[in-house]
Amino acid sequence: MPESTYPRTALQRGGVPVPPLALGSWNTWDRMSKDEAVALIRRATELDAGFFDIAYYNMGPHAENSRTDILFGEALRASGVDRDGITLCGKLWLWDWPNQGFRQQLVESLGRAGLERFDTVVVGDYGKVPDMPRLVAEVNALISEGLVDSWGINNWQIAHTTQALDEAETQGVVAPVVAQLKYGIARRSMAEGEAYGALFDAGVLTLQASDVFEGGILATGRQPERKVGADVGGIREQIAAIYPEVARVAAGFGVTPAALGIAFCLSNPATANVLFGASRLAQLEQNHAALELALAHGPEVRAALAGCWVDRDVRADGVW
Repeated sequence: MPESTYPRTALQRGGVPVPPLALGSWNTWDRMSKDEAVALIRRATELDAGFFDIAYYNMGPHAENSRTDILFGEALRASGVDRDGITLCGKLWLWDWPNQGFRQQLVESLGRAGLERFDTVVVGDYGKVPDMPRLVAEVNALISEGLVDSWGINNWQIAHTTQALDEAETQGVVAPVVAQLKYGIARRSMAEGEAYGALFDAGVLTLQASDVFEGGILATGRQPERKVGADVGGIREQIAAIYPEVARVAAGFGVTPAALGIAFCLSNPATANVLFGASRLAQLEQNHAALELALAHGPEVRAALAGCWVDRDVRADGVW
């Protein structure tokens, strides 16, 4: 395994430390050739980004039957990268659950990508409040079967995350260990608010920052032409308006706006990992500069971006 250039954090107490950078799956691997994907995977393992988010997008708002997971699996096998030297994170969806059970979803997802197991899995967005005892039991059945080692949640309301933690304790099984939340320079209320903040401070959960560039707006200043994550709170125009300031601050630190955004997330002690999409080697190389910036100037980065917090008035408990 390549030597890490940044202190690694485990997703849970006593767990294996994971790379601080992660490459996302949505609209990622289907935006490059196979050779480019192979090169990106190889380089990612050298640049503290050997954590890969893999999902089959086939239901709910993601009913697009994307091939990005299949393409990733093909590129991973062609790369020759050691499976034990990387972290693979899968997704479970609640849009058609329990009609489409977790085991059915996971086996299909693993099969499409040509994998035997995931290291961790994130239970995704939901349209209605799930049957929590059943949900916790089904995820733990996957853990018992050896298909996955740990699990987490994706943008859940805090009340339901707390319910999952309590239910796991009641059943005496594995609780969620990581919260994958929208988090970045502009969106901070959920991850830094009292509700999730208390769980992070207590070490009950770690944070995986996702959608940190707001669909690319905070990386390039351009409005995305492709499908991107939801605009929670309807504040995307306000977020776009802060890009010039983000670019100015980034230039002052000698990094790209994207690297600045990642460094901001890493400067939060709760953050175990930052998930982003990169479709070119140059992007990955530039984003890696975030690690040195976070190590050397984390507090200064946060101070310089204090005025860029856009969602201050959005509820911090995940209820919109």
